[in-house]
Amino acid sequence: MAKVLVVIVTYNALKWIQKCLRSVEKSSLPADVLVIDNGSTDGTVPLIRTDFPRTRIIETGENLGFGAANNRGLRIAHDECYDFAYLLNQDAWLQKDTLEKLVAAHKPEWGVLSPMQLNAGGKRDKRFNKKCGKYINSAMGGYHTDTLVVEVPFVMAAHWLVSREAIATVGGFSPAFTQYGEDDNWIHRLHWHKLHCGVVPAASAVHDRGGRRLPYEKKMRLKCVAAVVKVSDPNRNWRWMRIREVLELVGMGIKNISAIPWRFIKEFNARLPELKELRDASMERGAFLLK
Repeated sequence: MAKVLVVIVTYNALKWIQKCLRSVEKSSLPADVLVIDNGSTDGTVPLIRTDFPRTRIIETGENLGFGAANNRGLRIAHDECYDFAYLLNQDAWLQKDTLEKLVAAHKPEWGVLSPMQLNAGGKRDKRFNKKCGKYINSAMGGYHTDTLVVEVPFVMAAHWLVSREAIATVGGFSPAFTQYGEDDNWIHRLHWHKLHCGVVPAASAVHDRGGRRLPYEKKMRLKCVAAVVKVSDPNRNWRWMRIREVLELVGMGIKNISAIPWRFIKEFNARLPELKELRDASMERGAFLLK
């Protein structure tokens, strides 16, 4: 039987964490659970200790961000010889057979496998459908078996089954990102190493992010992170992308009648030496994790 470590990064997760952890307890494929808590102040950790005493917890004491906290879990999964790490968002949960079906569908070429990511109402998550829907719809127009895997260019890290080989090869999340863009960059590096990303249509799981709206300024700021994602992609030409993304930010400001992308240009240009160094490092085996 495959050995799986479910890694959950928490930050004030009291609203969701019971449902999240209960779903792992009910999994038809047993898994160990590691929670990395990023300094929660809402009682998340005491609740886990009381209601889920078998769950291992690492308390960072501060908000390290999604990538840095997950790196701790990926390192433990690697060092303790797990076959897979399963990255699970705090606001997400498994179906009973999610892990079983993903593991059954895995082959060595698949670095990351995801189930169908649904919202709390049981429909495809909006962003998941935007990124993966056309590939899934096309593949499912033919045959459909429990082990069918649909290759996709990208899938969000709310539900990732990551193979041990992918952990050893790709490494951890890049410190170039503190919030958003980490999973994009990791998948770009997965492709750099000639491994693949897929969705298993027979498996499903929930990502409950409904009802949350970002303020306009934060939404625009996050759109700007796309520039960092693109220059950090080892599959793209660095010299061209550093110029192209400045032009993209100028155009974004004009299109949205917003000065936020224009202010971001100064920060972006100042970070370019750091981003180039991290981009080069990201191409090494085990980058940001095993080095």
